[in-house]
Amino acid sequence: MSSRIDRKFAALAAQDRPALVCFVTAGDPDAMTSLEIARAMPAAGADLIELGMPFSDPMADGPAIQASGQRALKAGQTMAKTLDMVRAFRADDDDTPIILMGYYNPIYSWGPQRFLDDAKAAGVDGLIIVDLPPEADDELCLPAVERGIAFIRLAAPTTDDRRLPAVLANTSGFVYYVSILGITGTAAPDTARVAEAVTRIKRHTILPVAVGFGVRTAEQAAAIGRTADGVVVGSALVNAVRDSLDADGRATGETVPAVSRLVGELAAGVRSARAVAAE
Repeated sequence: MSSRIDRKFAALAAQDRPALVCFVTAGDPDAMTSLEIARAMPAAGADLIELGMPFSDPMADGPAIQASGQRALKAGQTMAKTLDMVRAFRADDDDTPIILMGYYNPIYSWGPQRFLDDAKAAGVDGLIIVDLPPEADDELCLPAVERGIAFIRLAAPTTDDRRLPAVLANTSGFVYYVSILGITGTAAPDTARVAEAVTRIKRHTILPVAVGFGVRTAEQAAAIGRTADGVVVGSALVNAVRDSLDADGRATGETVPAVSRLVGELAAGVRSARAVAAE
């Protein structure tokens, strides 16, 4: 049986356009507003949603996503509340894939098997756990795949052809190509090098390849989307949340609309990608 992720990428491939994958941190700036943001994203143009699981030591994240995680933790976000958020989202949307992204420590604390069962029941479609290498697949990856939860692996500019087969071995859903060296949101991707990397990865897998880290604008999204199957945007969206807050860090009436406007702009860029390439 195909998953929501499989169906989404297949539908978009039939339309000859890349996916827009939008990241926000669960619970930022508070649980209710975060849910409202997620609910508004598909109508604004998001094809898949990544929810960051707040963690106190997010080593791969840049300042923007680190700050969003701190706002969420300060507001009382927990793993239980993150799964509740997915469950509430699913009450109104049974189509948009939801991927949880984060680190293994909170999952280990929850209990890996219990976490996977609870995530599946809530409606989670995939996981991106940035600090679990392929050598630890028995820990979470294989049990996740057995439950029908995709385990999405990161490939980086440093992932050469010798390492790539290990990275791809048990990957499912899609491959997430990290377009820059370093942490999220700190540099702009080199689109020519990204295109070369996507082509190289596709020689090794039939899975879609989505590209993230450093994509902030509609123009960048269009450029990446000319060769990638998906474009992932995170830091720009969490900055839109940040910039909409009041002086005390609380949500305002502008918070959800600000994020939705940016999603709409990015979606327009992604949807123009193949049209531009064909000209």
